[in-house]
Amino acid sequence: MVRTHVLICGGTGCTSSKSEEIMKVMEAEIAAKGLSEEVKVVKTGCFGLCSLGPFMIVYPEGTFYHSVKVEDVAEIVEEHFLKGRPVERIVYHEKGDNDVHHATSLSETAFYKKQKRVALRNCGVINPENIDEYIANDGYQALGKVLTEMTPEQVIDTILASGLRGRGGAGFPTGRKWSLARTLVPDADQKYVCCNADEGDPGAFMDRSILEGDPHAVIEAMAIAGYAIGANQGYVYVRAEYPIAIRRLEIAIEQAKAYGLLGENIFGTGFSFDLKIRFGAGAFVCGEETALMTSIEGNRGEPRPRPPFPAVKGLFGKPTVLNNVETYANVPQIILNGVDWFTSMGTETSKGTKVFALGGKIENTGLVEGPMGTTLREVIYDIGGGIPNGKEFKAAQTGGPSGGCITPENLDVPIDFENLMAIGSMMGSGGLIVMDEDSCMVDIARFFLEFTVDESCGKCTPCRVGTKRML
Repeated sequence: MVRTHVLICGGTGCTSSKSEEIMKVMEAEIAAKGLSEEVKVVKTGCFGLCSLGPFMIVYPEGTFYHSVKVEDVAEIVEEHFLKGRPVERIVYHEKGDNDVHHATSLSETAFYKKQKRVALRNCGVINPENIDEYIANDGYQALGKVLTEMTPEQVIDTILASGLRGRGGAGFPTGRKWSLARTLVPDADQKYVCCNADEGDPGAFMDRSILEGDPHAVIEAMAIAGYAIGANQGYVYVRAEYPIAIRRLEIAIEQAKAYGLLGENIFGTGFSFDLKIRFGAGAFVCGEETALMTSIEGNRGEPRPRPPFPAVKGLFGKPTVLNNVETYANVPQIILNGVDWFTSMGTETSKGTKVFALGGKIENTGLVEGPMGTTLREVIYDIGGGIPNGKEFKAAQTGGPSGGCITPENLDVPIDFENLMAIGSMMGSGGLIVMDEDSCMVDIARFFLEFTVDESCGKCTPCRVGTKRML
């Protein structure tokens, strides 16, 4: 009988700090102490607080270890698992907490207290390589509900009513996109559902972490989108620099097929849907929807003029829906929990939550998910722990190379699509790079312009020549 579960982060950040080796050594130590029947090691996705990885959480007590090293493993097994005494020197304590006997649980930390995890709900909670764990957390229930209880029109109406907007850029209403793909070319012999997992913005890693920690959520959502628009084939376009995300997505697709959740006649309803993965070679321009589809088709990734829009003429010239990873990750939860639940979070025009990749001059770098309308001050100081070394905040860059910088006078502006546009920035995919008083804004501008010049596909003059002139 397993009495203890040890959850170890297997995301890219922690893997780069030897979490894979920590898992292997821990399993060997557990076996050597005769505890294999009592203690189970579980590989999970990213916990979010990347600056303190590798992480390990021991349940049922919830002991939260941080910055774990391979040489700590034997002591943890001996002291904690055998003798019941946590190894205090690597147990997480909030700054200023002088009571070493009071270990802070994950949900009690300042980093997590103000967060609301929807897209990230399973990251750091389940083993992403085990479909049974996803199913145990209500996985594929939304797909079952959609296929057995709802018409395609009802699915689209639900997504429309939820106010879900695309999390990868300008925030186009997701339900509207699905509705257009369903209705504009009713006699189409083929339609497609695509997922943008290219994530080219410097400092952004939300989509990677979702695919690494909860790939089945994206698969389930894409199947739901396929049913809604009348498509039986999907493509996930993921950058080749994400090997862990790719491997887990491949495993998840094979498991879903084995369980009859992808493929022919899903749930015996007559609906069929299959998924394929296509790799991006790291071209920033392929984050643009038409360039992405051109790349899937096997051509050089260059944008196409719009109209026609992808809902009319997309992948291989057929009606296509394209959303990014985070957008899809919200869909099953909206179907299961209802429109009122989702619209209870966020602002009037921006519903739900948003994931930000918090980086730069900030104490707690990592992934943050909170309701739309959370202020930048809350993100930086309450969740992010403030600026290191007592420095002053100068700016936060959002929206990638196409975005802008938020300055101190706008720290209390609620973050949503419209408010960021109004102050000269944009949401983009959700990278949030913090700068302190020592950061040079000229250098920042030069860095992003060098990036855009380097990443221009060269197709049109305003970009090919204009970005060079700006630089």
